[in-house]
Amino acid sequence: MKIVIAPDSFKESLTALEAASAIEEGFKLVFPDSDYIKVPMADGGEGTVQSIIDATGGTMKELTVTGPLQEPVDAFYGLSGDKKIAVIEMAASSGLDKVNPEKRNPLLTTTYGFGELIKDALDEGVEEILLGIGGSATNDGGAGMIMSLGGKLLDKNKKPISPNGKGLKDLAYIDITEMHSRINDVNIRVACDVDNPLTGEQGASYIYGPQKGGTPDQLKQLDANLSHFAQLIKETLGKDIEHIPGAGAAGGLGAGIMAFLNGKLERGGDLLVDLLDLEAKIKEADLVITGEGGINHQTIFGKTPIAVSQVSKKYGVPTIAFAGCLNKGYENIYDEGIDAAFSIIPEFSSQEDALANGYENLKNTAMNSARVLKIGLK
Repeated sequence: MKIVIAPDSFKESLTALEAASAIEEGFKLVFPDSDYIKVPMADGGEGTVQSIIDATGGTMKELTVTGPLQEPVDAFYGLSGDKKIAVIEMAASSGLDKVNPEKRNPLLTTTYGFGELIKDALDEGVEEILLGIGGSATNDGGAGMIMSLGGKLLDKNKKPISPNGKGLKDLAYIDITEMHSRINDVNIRVACDVDNPLTGEQGASYIYGPQKGGTPDQLKQLDANLSHFAQLIKETLGKDIEHIPGAGAAGGLGAGIMAFLNGKLERGGDLLVDLLDLEAKIKEADLVITGEGGINHQTIFGKTPIAVSQVSKKYGVPTIAFAGCLNKGYENIYDEGIDAAFSIIPEFSSQEDALANGYENLKNTAMNSARVLKIGLK
């Protein structure tokens, strides 16, 4: 058999490559002569950089950038094995976990460091940049990112505004004549799994601002500031991005990327399927195996197992999914191309033990499912 193994990471337990290796090891105990193809996956969130590095033989680049509160932070991004693709998680520079809970204030946080990572990738000469924008601490519409890439956001006195959500209130002029020279030469793709517009009741500020520390008064101010920003973008750049689905992602960063970087928003799982050429690997396969840490009623909304199973369903290839746990409503995955699903937890245990024993548990579950498959083949 030709078996494609394409799992996401099992958060806090296994990287996607480690998960794929555990599955392969378990299956080889039953089918030692099968042809195994491992494709570490992700959905654009945490772990995407590692998955691309593992899948392409790439490298990690580490550097110090400006953090959400304009203090230095250690960050990173990934380069594919051929150095043509950079993969950047905005949370690595501007994530909520970079700000202590007592200091969280979406009026003050900035995406400046995220822009510095993009600038470094552009200077490396890459041809394509994949941006994962989940987990942000920011609500600046990408203002900090734009300014770090050479864009000028100026107040009425032609002075730079503060590179944060609060500063947008003072914005009077937009000047992109000195933006990084390679921006228009690079294909920028954005893993984005939310449909929120930039402003309004379902927009960036009101929906995601509270988890970033925003008070009701602050959320009202932030929403007004983003609306003002959108209006100036429309007047200056001729781009109407305020109500485009996904514009409100990551505190309006989705809007900033579309308006200033010509970025394209895509479903994270589907983007990785395309980037890793998964369809070419699956269409000749006899079996596909996928999985992630938890499968539940939300898995069908763009998570990795479904992005994978949609491809295998297209070619009629049976698909098995493994998960740390199968939670309420997981059964709906069977309508999306997954034929069987298994939890890897073998006994009652603490979360700490379950995470620590993830590799062995996944290997054993893979072995047992392979044994059932062998019975069927007989």
